[in-house]
Amino acid sequence: MTRSVTPRSVTLTRESEGVYVATGADGSQLRFGRGEGLLSPVELMLAAIAGCSSIDVDAMTTRRAEPDTFEVTASADKVSEDGANILENIRVVFDLAFPEGEQGDAARKRIGAALRASHEKHCTVSRTVEAGVPVALVEKGADPEA
Repeated sequence: MTRSVTPRSVTLTRESEGVYVATGADGSQLRFGRGEGLLSPVELMLAAIAGCSSIDVDAMTTRRAEPDTFEVTASADKVSEDGANILENIRVVFDLAFPEGEQGDAARKRIGAALRASHEKHCTVSRTVEAGVPVALVEKGADPEA
């Protein structure tokens, strides 16, 4: 078994109450939070799951043909129980259409395999969610083991 570790990070800064800017290592930015015109953190998580899988499926199908339709919808039920929130029933639906003809047929034939490969191996985001990887919230300078 080969294992490689590649650190990833994003830095979040507060713009105003409930409004944040996430900055990636390459300097790219995304504004989000609570308010009009902003995606919420839960929506960002759904977008990350859909986006990660979409990148995989896109690469595996569009080598054969450019899609006429490529729309992906991620949905979930937000459940609150005893004051604690969690998402359940996360579902990602791919609406893909390819042109008629040999190349479109080849792309359509790859959809199932591409979805399986993304889900079982390639999509870091959904695989991490499904694995239930622990998340540590730590104050800077504090002992993370305390």
